[in-house]
Amino acid sequence: MSRRSKTLEMPPLRRSGTGPLHLLVDSTGLKLSGAGEWLVEKHGTSRRRSWRKLHLGLDAESGEILAIELTKKEIDDAAQSGALLDQITDPIASFTADGAYDQDRVYETVAARHPDAAVIVPPRSTAVPSAAAETAPTQRDRHIQEIVERGRMGWQKSSGYNLRAKVEAAISRYKRVIGDALRSRTDETEATEVAIAAAALNRMLEFGRPNYVRIA
Repeated sequence: MSRRSKTLEMPPLRRSGTGPLHLLVDSTGLKLSGAGEWLVEKHGTSRRRSWRKLHLGLDAESGEILAIELTKKEIDDAAQSGALLDQITDPIASFTADGAYDQDRVYETVAARHPDAAVIVPPRSTAVPSAAAETAPTQRDRHIQEIVERGRMGWQKSSGYNLRAKVEAAISRYKRVIGDALRSRTDETEATEVAIAAAALNRMLEFGRPNYVRIA
């Protein structure tokens, strides 16, 4: 990457569509490339591989990446919910993520920015209703109750959680098109690198995108 990428300001990611935004969130790991990788390939030496964690926020309707954060690998996924939401300018109808986001702070973070948004996160298998579940159930309480009544698969279907497969597909597309490693060597240029990658993938969607048709 050019050294100028350290100071390059990328424009914020924006969605092309309108209407309710259903945000899908997930994360993945990206390896760090560099001179050490060449030594491993040439001499067969082994070393502890370093990597970063890429957090994505995706528009469920268009498949566009609307928010990105790059952190150290130790950073908890749920801790980045606010940083991703702060990049979204449109009202959010729902926030969908996997069980790693089953934390009170995620519900609180979404409610603080989008009070009417649904939070669709599967409660962990050991989850129990809150003390106020009988009188003032939370969204999480309602998820737990529906799982008890309909089973986890039934809840996934009725809640729309299955849409989360689209963000997994987007991560797969990122790694197939862009690659699974970062070429930059500083925090600033790494952030610029993933921002450019996200913008490029969104631009590709402008030329055509897959159409999903249920056949069974």
